Amino acid sequence: MKRYLGTVAATAVLATGFGTTAFAENYTIGISNTVQGNGWREEMICAMKAQALSSGEVDSLNIAHRNTDASGQLEDIRNLIQAGVDAIVLNPSNADGVNSAIEEAIEAGIVVVAVDQAVTAPGAYILSNNQEEYAYLGAKWLFEEIGGSGSVVYMRGAAGAGADNDRDKGFQRALAEFPDVEIAHEVFTGWQQDQGKQQILDYLATGIPFDGVWTSGIDNVIVDAFLESDVPLVPIVGADNAGFVGQLASVEGFTGAAVTNPGSIGGAGVTLALQILDGDAPDSNTVLVDPMIWANNDPEGKKLIEEAQNPNLDPEWPVSVSIPGWTTYTMEEIIACKGPGE
Repeated sequence: MKRYLGTVAATAVLATGFGTTAFAENYTIGISNTVQGNGWREEMICAMKAQALSSGEVDSLNIAHRNTDASGQLEDIRNLIQAGVDAIVLNPSNADGVNSAIEEAIEAGIVVVAVDQAVTAPGAYILSNNQEEYAYLGAKWLFEEIGGSGSVVYMRGAAGAGADNDRDKGFQRALAEFPDVEIAHEVFTGWQQDQGKQQILDYLATGIPFDGVWTSGIDNVIVDAFLESDVPLVPIVGADNAGFVGQLASVEGFTGAAVTNPGSIGGAGVTLALQILDGDAPDSNTVLVDPMIWANNDPEGKKLIEEAQNPNLDPEWPVSVSIPGWTTYTMEEIIACKGPGE
């Protein structure tokens, strides 16, 4: 049975409820990530480093952090197995593509925790943001904001990624509730800022009218593209990235909404791996963090947006930098992005 847990304000508030045991020390944690140069993923990696350092239980991290596909991640996970790590925390390239390596890790007695996106390998643990609900909340708000009819630009993530597939389910679920809304243009941004910005610039240059934009977290550069093109802004949905949250509070005439999607889930994944290593495995293999939506045309949403402003963060980093009950590092420690031994 899945356990669904919610978020509060700018952070996801979770109670572990897994009990306490005496901590062991000197664990080696392996990390596998397949998207580099994306602010969300960079915050995720920094949260993993900061939590490993803060825990006092991790002697070293073995990090495979690069742009690759499922075949490359299979290689990375197998290298981590050969290195003899105690646990692997990964953001999977897709739900099924790395199952064979995950199964090999579990067979070798290695704890495996997938964060942000699910895997289907039996025995793996999943600690993820609820990606389907993320898309549904933002799309529903957008379709309502354009009056229940019109056309929208649908800017997805990476083709084949589990999170993108789940988000598409949520987007399509909202679309089914608004039969008079249609997709004017659909693209995969690869969760890359430059790529997403060029895609919207190219579409704006066609002059084809549309009424709104849904983005899969590539958001502040989309607003920038509108401003640079000197065309009227339309309602835009993004994530709780610092740059976009800042635009929601400061760009005159801009109506938009941020859906929370904390990159700090990476730090929570390290905590979960350590709890399992210490004998405190959860009752369920799946824990989901439910998102919230902050719209700048809603008094409550506007208040949350104002409270979340943080000029110390990279514009591409989510403002949800910690998860009480799961992460113990400070703001300074996650920004420093240092792990054990660094």
